[in-house]
Amino acid sequence: MNKKIIYSVITTVILISGVISFNFYKKIFSKAVIKNGAIYIKSNHSFDDLKQQLSDYITKPENFIWVAEKKKFSKPKGGKYLLKKGMSLNDVVNLLRSGKQTPIKLSFNNQDSLEKLAGRISQQIEADSSSLIKAMVNENFLSKNGFNKKSALGMYIPNSYQFYWNTDAEKFVNKMLIEYNRFWNSERLEKAKNLNLSKKEVITLASIVQKETAQKSERPIVAGLYLNRLKNNWPLQADPTVIYCIKQLKGDQFTVKRVLTKDLEIKSPYNTYKNTGLPPSLIAMPDISSINAVLNYKKHNYYYMCASVDKIGFHDFANTLTQHNRNAAKYQYWISQKGINR
Repeated sequence: MNKKIIYSVITTVILISGVISFNFYKKIFSKAVIKNGAIYIKSNHSFDDLKQQLSDYITKPENFIWVAEKKKFSKPKGGKYLLKKGMSLNDVVNLLRSGKQTPIKLSFNNQDSLEKLAGRISQQIEADSSSLIKAMVNENFLSKNGFNKKSALGMYIPNSYQFYWNTDAEKFVNKMLIEYNRFWNSERLEKAKNLNLSKKEVITLASIVQKETAQKSERPIVAGLYLNRLKNNWPLQADPTVIYCIKQLKGDQFTVKRVLTKDLEIKSPYNTYKNTGLPPSLIAMPDISSINAVLNYKKHNYYYMCASVDKIGFHDFANTLTQHNRNAAKYQYWISQKGINR
């Protein structure tokens, strides 16, 4: 009788232990994530912040807390993490504790200022625009790497890059310097050398080409024209540089639809009607097609160009001043007929 009782007690204990163990196992290893998604954990997020984010993705948030406590997980690591439907709480805790976040594809096109660039970047990573601007204009960083506040925009090559979402401002800037140096490979450096231009001078000319025409097919022709002028010590007489001067005086939001004769007299080192050679720095961020247009310019004998009235968005090119004057008169008449005075 005593043995039967003992066996019965042991059996009951085993069954209870089995049930408890099974429940523990289910909490830890059974499917808990109900849908695919991404969570973004900020660097200063607490465990409570994490629980709030996970509440939309797991069946029983209280079970996550229990599993996290058992695995001694209390401090989430910042970043973007992908959750897959069917993951267990054990999987989730291991993922968040490991810090194995999923990279993001960060991209930006040609921005006219560091402020606009910072705003664009802050929409894609954790760093805010104010911290980004501070890092971008850091004097020690700029002087160490051969830039200043005017030329700093040229360090950022419009493209798509892989980053971690929780990248801070300093790491972003440092990574972009690496990408800038990678962009300037031996082939591009050799082409710049053949033009007798530095990297920054290529970027500066490319920024003018960028603003001069939106037609990628036309950019090598425009670049060739400006290079012809530079080689012969002619002023570039590029309207985009005058527009840049006007905006420097009146503000970036000021709209310039037509460059007037009086604008050509603005006293500024960026006014290429008043000064020969390239301006001190870029006037906007050029994209890769504009940079490559300079490095792979089209050889020709054009020295003049004017916006075309027959093919809107393109230019009429000329070898002689007489031919150019005819094109310019045609354009001036057309734009006046349109009532565009500024």
